[in-house]
Amino acid sequence: MIINHPLLGPRDAQEFTYLGDAALIDRPDGMAFPDATAAQDAFHDYLYLRDNPAGEHRELWFHEQGDRSWLVVTRNTVTHEITKVEFARDVARARGRSK
Repeated sequence: MIINHPLLGPRDAQEFTYLGDAALIDRPDGMAFPDATAAQDAFHDYLYLRDNPAGEHRELWFHEQGDRSWLVVTRNTVTHEITKVEFARDVARARGRSK
């Protein structure tokens, strides 16, 4: 599988480490919950509940054997076709999760 890195161009997937669903970017803010139970429930769901879609899915990949960047890769889990690659930093900023 080839991942088209936004800066470095096409790279073999063996240079990367798959880290899971890109929803990990949306970590809950513990201070936003009215009580500890609600915060605990939100973090439980964040850590342990994952979708297992057949089809298009957004995933986190780490370029371990390269520039050590974090990427959000949109990939079809059935065909392995990659339709979009973005820096995770840019995705987080667009969602108001980073500075």
